[in-house]
Amino acid sequence: MSEKEVREVFDRYIEALNDHDFDRMTEFVHDELIENGRHVKREDIIAELKAHGDSVPDYTWRPVDVAVDGDKVAARLVNTGTHTKEWLGVPPTGRSLEFGEYSFHKVRDGRFYEMNYLIDAQAVQQQLDS
Repeated sequence: MSEKEVREVFDRYIEALNDHDFDRMTEFVHDELIENGRHVKREDIIAELKAHGDSVPDYTWRPVDVAVDGDKVAARLVNTGTHTKEWLGVPPTGRSLEFGEYSFHKVRDGRFYEMNYLIDAQAVQQQLDS
């Protein structure tokens, strides 16, 4: 795939995330993959995303910086949403959240075979605790 095509996969993935159309992950994620260093199935990714969307129903991923190098995509995102149900072990607060995420994905045959991400957990915790 060209770098342009890899970027297009990532852009469509973000669009599906923001539409909360998590069942579309079949378009973007291989059946089995590496997520943050562990072997998982696509169904695990979908369940994880649905849990986020259920607890933060207006969860939005906004890419700020995106770089593509061959089959790799690196992005800095700003994530926002309103905490309405238990999330990350914290009862609902009704608070608006905004925090950073850094993601690094690898693409093969038009889908991710490795996904790594890091969120600013300290910012999330501070906002949930305040």
